[in-house]
Amino acid sequence: MHWDLFCRVVDNFGDIGVCWRLAADLAARGDRVRLWADDASALAWIAPAGAPGVEVIAWPDDDDAGSAPHEAVIEAFGCHLPAGFVQRMAACHPPPVWINLEYLSAEDYVERNHGLRSPQLTGPAQGLDKHFFYPGFTARTGGLLREPDLPARQQAFDAPAWRRAQGIDLSPGERSVSLFCYANPALPALLDALAGAPTLLLVTPGIAARQVQALLGPNARPGSLRAHYLPPLTQPDYDHLLWSCDLNLVRGEDSFVRAQWAGKPFLWQIYPQDDGAHAPKLAAFHDRWLAAAPPALAAAVRAASLAWNGLAPEVARPAGGAGLVLPPLADWQAQAKAWRKQLGSLPDLTTNLRAFVREGR
Repeated sequence: MHWDLFCRVVDNFGDIGVCWRLAADLAARGDRVRLWADDASALAWIAPAGAPGVEVIAWPDDDDAGSAPHEAVIEAFGCHLPAGFVQRMAACHPPPVWINLEYLSAEDYVERNHGLRSPQLTGPAQGLDKHFFYPGFTARTGGLLREPDLPARQQAFDAPAWRRAQGIDLSPGERSVSLFCYANPALPALLDALAGAPTLLLVTPGIAARQVQALLGPNARPGSLRAHYLPPLTQPDYDHLLWSCDLNLVRGEDSFVRAQWAGKPFLWQIYPQDDGAHAPKLAAFHDRWLAAAPPALAAAVRAASLAWNGLAPEVARPAGGAGLVLPPLADWQAQAKAWRKQLGSLPDLTTNLRAFVREGR
């Protein structure tokens, strides 16, 4: 099968991260993918070696008809395809299967809208159909990105050896915590919570590193907390980071999904939106994620997540702080493994996409 996958980088390179994982997974299953991107610079550290079967192409101008479309065209996250390429699609007989790959959400509307057809009635796309494809957490959605060999790779992973190769020195009895976040006013409260036990904080480059350095300095140790600043990691090594840690702080979509496959406790910083739409989206995920957890643990995890996202009720915050209290990691670990098992029983996103295209053709 041959695919055209279009991606625009809005900010933070999260979109290109998701699209690269999808492109590489499709290619690993024997397909060929053209990844069209308006900014592919992040691939220099995400995937410096590329992937067999994936061709990265610069985003074409609207009046550039470009290459003949492949049998499946993915418009990632509503990025709006170039007009010239759409005209080429309309001239194909039969036309490509056109998919709008949506953002991940646990909200109920995802199940209602997944797979819906959107006839194009005007413009260069007139006569074509676009289909909405929603990643999700249930069998009535498109599922989550998960490579077929992921469980085997996790089983074979040697965390101490990986840490040694990265120059990470974890002391005996010290827990490891990864941090990947947007600018977050709750970070001081998180550091206070972590300082209650021996902790090595593994900090990703960018905003997270600048925030932690401003609060701790390069080598400061408040209480039992110390920080190690990481270089940019490839996607496989970011997975390894998550697998090697006792707690993961993640953001956006790609790291959010990978934290769930890691089967470790995590807190997700959802992308904040000016209209507050992120609050019900986070609540919907809590409802699914914690539905089967023991009530006391579910309440503690939900409270920590709300505090980390600046959404905790004011009455729940002690004076001068975000009220961020970490739940017991052992209980949280058991819940994380149970959630991963539940997700692993569902077909993955790439499998569902390929089946959808075959049916559409």
